[in-house]
Amino acid sequence: MSTDLWPKVAPFLLLAASNVFMTFAWYGHLKHKSAPLWIAILVSWLIALAEYALAVPANRIGSRAYSTAELKTIQEAITLTVFAVFSVTWLGEPLKATTVVGFIFIFIGAFFVFLDR
Repeated sequence: MSTDLWPKVAPFLLLAASNVFMTFAWYGHLKHKSAPLWIAILVSWLIALAEYALAVPANRIGSRAYSTAELKTIQEAITLTVFAVFSVTWLGEPLKATTVVGFIFIFIGAFFVFLDR
């Protein structure tokens, strides 16, 4: 991959992977509510370490191509996408039409962040 393209692509790839770890750290334990809370916290922190190991370089590399607001917007859009898939597949929760509409409005807001690029 060319050196000019990497700062533009890396944040999407690294933040997508980071958000998978983040979502499991924050919500994965909900599938195992019988486990003691201290174990959920400990396991979540261990998972979150991997999330940070991916998010920090994503933002450092991405800052060569995107503003901080754009990086945060990318992260939030990816978070919603990962969370939607996670809640349906891991937690078995249905994705309601109202949730999809809400997410669409957030994506429209994200569009405006990139509008003056």
